[in-house]
Amino acid sequence: MEKVGGPELQCKIPLPGALLTQSGPVLQERGQWGSKLEFLLAVAGQIVGLGNVWRFPYLCYKNGGGVFFIPYIVFLITCGIPLFLLETSIGQYTSQGSITCWRKICPLFEGMGYGCQVVVVYSSIYYIIILAWAFFYLFSSFSSELPWASCGHTWNTDTCREFDRQNLTANWTSAGNSTSPVKEFWERRVLNISSGVDEVGSLRWELALCLLLAWIICYFCVWKGVKSTGKVVYLTATFPYVMLVVLLIRGITLPGAITGIIFYLYPDPSRLADPQVWMDAGTQIFYSYAICIGCLASLGSYNKYNNNCYKDSLYLCLLNSGTSFVAGFAIFSVLGFMAQEQGVPISLVAESGPGLAFIVYPRAVSMMPLPQLWAACFFIMVIMLGLDSQFVGLESLTTAISDLYPFFFQQGHRRKFLLLVISMVCFLIGLSMVTEGGLYVFQLFDYYACSGMTLLAFAFLQSVCIAWIYGADRLYDNIEDMIGYRPWPLIKYCWCYITPLICSATFVFSLVKYTPLKFNNSYVYPWWGYAVGWYFTLSSTLLVPLCMIYKLMTTPGSLRQKLRFLCRASADLPMSRKHKEAEYALKSKPCHLNDQQEHELKHICKETGPL
Repeated sequence: MEKVGGPELQCKIPLPGALLTQSGPVLQERGQWGSKLEFLLAVAGQIVGLGNVWRFPYLCYKNGGGVFFIPYIVFLITCGIPLFLLETSIGQYTSQGSITCWRKICPLFEGMGYGCQVVVVYSSIYYIIILAWAFFYLFSSFSSELPWASCGHTWNTDTCREFDRQNLTANWTSAGNSTSPVKEFWERRVLNISSGVDEVGSLRWELALCLLLAWIICYFCVWKGVKSTGKVVYLTATFPYVMLVVLLIRGITLPGAITGIIFYLYPDPSRLADPQVWMDAGTQIFYSYAICIGCLASLGSYNKYNNNCYKDSLYLCLLNSGTSFVAGFAIFSVLGFMAQEQGVPISLVAESGPGLAFIVYPRAVSMMPLPQLWAACFFIMVIMLGLDSQFVGLESLTTAISDLYPFFFQQGHRRKFLLLVISMVCFLIGLSMVTEGGLYVFQLFDYYACSGMTLLAFAFLQSVCIAWIYGADRLYDNIEDMIGYRPWPLIKYCWCYITPLICSATFVFSLVKYTPLKFNNSYVYPWWGYAVGWYFTLSSTLLVPLCMIYKLMTTPGSLRQKLRFLCRASADLPMSRKHKEAEYALKSKPCHLNDQQEHELKHICKETGPL
C-alpha cells in the first residue's frame, strides 16, 4: 500500500490502457469486452450458480412456498438491484478493478476493496472443491450400472439397504443404523470421511486429480484476460440453461411431479410473521447476486464508457431470480417422483446444498430409465454452473491485483504468470479439502470465510460511502453521463436510507441468531477449529478499519485535513457533462454572468467533479 501525500503532492496515475512513452517496455492495453453480449454472459455466469439450483428452491418450500417471494422481492428491490447497479457502475465509470476503483472514488474506503478480494480468495479455494466432486460423479456415471444405485460394492457396509419398490416401507423404516447405497457412495467412496477435523487422514488421489483438472480448465479460461473469458462464457453461461431445460422437461413428465411442484409453491402466509423467513430472503439475495465481493466492479471495468449499465443490471437481476424460480420446478418435480417411488413424504427427501447435488438427486436419477444419461446431464450442468462462477471470480482477483501495479503486471506475460501463481497456491491449499477430513475443512470455509455478516458489513459500508461521502447525486450524474439519463429515483433513496438500514438490521439479527457451526448438526468442532473460522471472517472484515487507520496515520496534516483529503475522489476521473458545462462557463466568464450565477456554477463544479 503506497504512502499518500498531502493535497499538494497528488501523483498523476496513468489511465488504464495507456502506453509508456519512455524507452522502457510498452504496457499492454487493459482490454475491453469484445461485445456487450460477452459482458452479459460473463456476469450471468458469475451470478447464476449452484445456489440457484440447490439453495433457493429449498428456502422457498421451507419458508412458506409462494409467500417467500414477498420478502425475496422486497430485498431484491431495496438491496439487490441498488447494490448491483452501484458496483457495476463504479467499475465502468473508473475502468478499474475492485480495489483501485475505491481508491479513486474514496481513498479512505480502499480497504473495502482489499476485504472483498480476501473473500474472493477464500471462495476460490473452497468453491472449486464442488467441481472436483462433480467431476468424480460425472466420470462415475459412465458405467453399466451407476455405482451409487446398489449395495454390494467394496465400500458398502453390512447396514447398506437398497430402497426399491418391492419393499418400500420396510426399507425406509428399517433399523436406525441402516444406510442407503447413495449415501455410502458419497461418504465412503468419494470422501472416505474421517471422524473429525483433527483426523486429516490420507489424500484422496482421485479427488485431487479431479481438482487439478478443474484448476487447469479455469486457468485456460481466463489466461488471456477478457479476450479468452469473453469467448468461453458463450459455452459455460448458456449450456447450463440447455441442461436445465432438458432436466425440467424430463422432471415434469415423471409420475409424482405435480405433487412435488405443489409442495414447492404451496403458500403458507403465516410464515411471513417469522423473522427467519425475511433473514433467509435477504441472505439469498446477497449470496446469489455476487454483490460485495468486487466481481461486478471488475467485470464492469471492461465495459465501454457509454455502455448502459443500468439496463444491464436490471436484466441480469431478473435473469438470476428467474433462473432460481425455474430451477425449483426442475428440482421439486424430480423430488416428487422420488417421494412417490419410495412411498414417503417429500419433506423426508428434500435437502439443500451438497446433500441435494450428491445424495438426493443421484438417488432420484438412479430410479429413472437411462439413469446414466440423466446423471451425466445433471453433473455437466453442476460443473458448468460452478465453472464460470469460479473462473470469473479468478478473473476479478487477477484484475484487482494487476490494476494495483499496472506498470509491472501489464508487461509481457506477467499477468499470465500472476494467474498461474494464484491458481497453484489455491490448488495446494485446496488439497486439504480432498483428504479424508477435508469435508470438515470445507464447511469451515463455507460457514465462516464467506460469512453473510461480512457481506452485510461491506454492503452497509458501500452504501454509506457512495451515498454520504462521494454523493448519491454525484454518482447519478456519472451514470447519466455514461448512459444519457438518470436511473429510477428509488435506487438513490435505497443507497441513502433503505439499504443501510436493512443491512444493519439484518447484521444485528445475524449476530443475535448466531450459532457455532456443527457438522451434520451433531459434530462439534474443537476450539481451534472455531478460532480458524473466525480468523476467516475477521481477516476480510477488519481490513476496512485497519486500512482507514493506516491511511490516517500516514497522511500529513490535521485530522480534518486528513479526512478531507482521503474523502476526495481522484482528479483523473471522467467529468460529468454538468461539470464540464459549468467549468466552461466559468472559464469563458461572459459579461452577463453575475456573482450569484458564478457562485452556483462553482458549487456545481465542487459537487459533481473531483474536489
